[in-house]
Formats: sequence, C-alpha cells, structure tokens
Amino acid sequence: MQSRLHNVNLQKHTLAVEAIMRRLARHFGEDEELWGLAGLLHDIDYEETKADPARHSLVAAEELETLGLSAVVVDAVRGHNGYHGLPRESLLAQALYAADPLSGLVVAAALVSPAKKLAAIDAAFVLNRFGERSFARGADRDTIRCCGDLGLELAEFVAMGVEAMQGISDELGL
Repeated sequence: MQSRLHNVNLQKHTLAVEAIMRRLARHFGEDEELWGLAGLLHDIDYEETKADPARHSLVAAEELETLGLSAVVVDAVRGHNGYHGLPRESLLAQALYAADPLSGLVVAAALVSPAKKLAAIDAAFVLNRFGERSFARGADRDTIRCCGDLGLELAEFVAMGVEAMQGISDELGL
C-alpha cells in the first residue's frame, strides 16, 4: 500500500477501512486477514486514477490479480467503486462497499468533536451528524446505508466502524 500511495491521508484512509473490515469479519465469522487485506489495498490505484474515475478500482483489481490475490478480494476491490455499477455478490464485496465511505464519516465526526479525537465520539455522535447534508459530503450516505445488504442496522454498522477505528487511533493520528 505504501509503495503505491504516497499521500499520508490516503494511507490513513486505507488503514481505517482495513480496521473496519477486520471488525466486520469478526462479526460475521469470516477470515479477518482476507477482509483486512481487501480494506488495506482497495484504493492502491487512487493516486494513479484520481483524475479518471472510470479506471479507479479496475487498475487496482488488475494489479492485485497479477499479484495472485484471492479472487474474492479482487472482485471486492473492483466492485467498491460504484461508478462501474458492478454487482457485489460476496459478503466481503458488500462490506467493502459500505465500509469505504463510513471511514470518512467517522474521521469527519472526530475532527468536529471538541477533542478532535476518536476517543471523544461514539456511534450516536456520528449518527447525529449523518443526517446533515453539508457534513462530510464525500461520505456517500446511500452507500453507507448499504450496510442493510449485510443484514446490519445503520446504528450497529456505525458502532462497529467507530470501535474499529478507535482501536487504531494512534496510527490514524486521531
């Protein structure tokens, strides 16, 4: 990840998504390493493709496939960019799709808290900001709500995301 992403904020984003994916894997009794890897590597092509959303996630998936990563990880990475409208057939793919924007929403919530720390927020705090259209505009609420496809209520999903990110708050600098 670090060899492909040089922007520290992008690196922190992928670490946050990795943490959320690991938490979700534990919840669903899935392979935590595999799910974490999908979260960590999902945006490895972002710096290369940021000006061309039609290529984002396709380039990453191709590279991961070349490296011999599991097809389920490759498919999840390919499908996490809603631009393509690809089906997300595995639980892993559905989780990655919803976890990606959740990480940004949680970071934004932490940054508006008086302490500017993940430890200072909880799921209720994030959910209170969830309905504000002007807050964290880049965190697509409809995509986050896809947690329902996982059988999770929004509050439960947000709580797991906050918990996961709080667990790596030092790495995230929050």
